[in-house]
Amino acid sequence: MCIKFHHITKAIATGAIAVLVSTSFAAAEQGGKYWTPTDGQSVLHRTSHARQYMAKQTATRKRPAFARMDHQAATKKRDHHLILQVNTNDPAAMNLALNNAANVAQYYKDAGEKVKIEVVTFGPGLHMLREDTSPVKARLEEMALSTPEVSFKACGNTQEKMQKIENKDIPIVRQAEVVKSGVVHVMELQEMGWAYVKP
Repeated sequence: MCIKFHHITKAIATGAIAVLVSTSFAAAEQGGKYWTPTDGQSVLHRTSHARQYMAKQTATRKRPAFARMDHQAATKKRDHHLILQVNTNDPAAMNLALNNAANVAQYYKDAGEKVKIEVVTFGPGLHMLREDTSPVKARLEEMALSTPEVSFKACGNTQEKMQKIENKDIPIVRQAEVVKSGVVHVMELQEMGWAYVKP
């Protein structure tokens, strides 16, 4: 009887140990933690110390690279584009457009950034770029040499109408380029993201 009781007790103890061990492994698989006795105290351990260390090291290595990319994006200089429209036969408006063009060009030159500026003329503003009537011809010649960022566009439709009305050829200054339609040219540049100003 005593021997039987001893065997039963031993079986129960073995079963209890097996349950404890399997429970610890199950907990480790589910939560990443398991229990181990140390100096009579229970301590929680993470099963993925190595994985965490490697992830931390990778993140540390990646962070400076991302930081550099953000810094480069922030400091990257972009090109700027401006349309200045002239559609009136007014010397003051023409000179104002040229002043604006020169100021913007100088601003971005000082900032170390690129800019393209187009002065587009149509309607009565075509007189600005007419060889025979331009009140700012000397300034156009000067700007063509000193400020290559600025270009001049003359409306071909306006030129044709003036030729019919005046019954003669309408010469355009050599610093300018004739486009089919000044208004359409302005519209298409705006569609490409150019800024628009009417002085």
